[in-house]
Amino acid sequence: MNKWLKALLFLVGAAFLTRLIPFSSWFRMLDTMVHELGHAIMTLVMSGRVLRIELNADHSGVTYSLLTSTGWGQILVSLAGYISASLFAIALFYGYHKHKEKAGLMTINVLALVTLLFFVRSGYGLWWLIIFIAINLAFHFIGGRIVNFYYLLLAFLCLEESIMGPVTLLLRSITSPSQAGDAANLAHMTMVPAFIWSLLFLGISLCCAMAALRLFWRDRGQSRQSKANPRPVRRPL
Repeated sequence: MNKWLKALLFLVGAAFLTRLIPFSSWFRMLDTMVHELGHAIMTLVMSGRVLRIELNADHSGVTYSLLTSTGWGQILVSLAGYISASLFAIALFYGYHKHKEKAGLMTINVLALVTLLFFVRSGYGLWWLIIFIAINLAFHFIGGRIVNFYYLLLAFLCLEESIMGPVTLLLRSITSPSQAGDAANLAHMTMVPAFIWSLLFLGISLCCAMAALRLFWRDRGQSRQSKANPRPVRRPL
């Protein structure tokens, strides 16, 4: 089977299964947080100022910032959101591949805490971050296999959302180009149509998804191989 078709079918199946898990939709806000945090960090790198981040109950988000530089600085800030979300999905699966789920969970908590302390001032996002951090800490201290399951759930939710975001953006760039978020901003700055920018975001997300799934499949393959060929136990004479 073609690797891209296999990855697509796997993602569709994973998206269906994760939606059967109670409250899984609530945790999808993690992708939005990373997306907006990507905008905020790039703004600071470009010597700009982040006023605030808003995270909404419908999984949308907005980063309000001031950037004195023009040209490449504004372009990089607009690019940072979707690309950060796609790269973050790879990072999560890399942590799973290295069996560093607890470390990965604490990294997620650090990012959430940074977002809470420095960027989110009020509204739905404020309470979501507080509750999300508390849940992560609870799973961290519970330990055991449930941590692995919870971490993998977050990883797949971020992976799915990192693809669905650009897909939604692509459809919006066709029907309402001026309302296509980051793609519309990039189109305004570069004169390149929002549709092209949406395709770029989608291409990057698919490549990152493939890299993430390879890490997942490699880990599963190694687990099956170790079970099939267990190490012999040496017994003292």
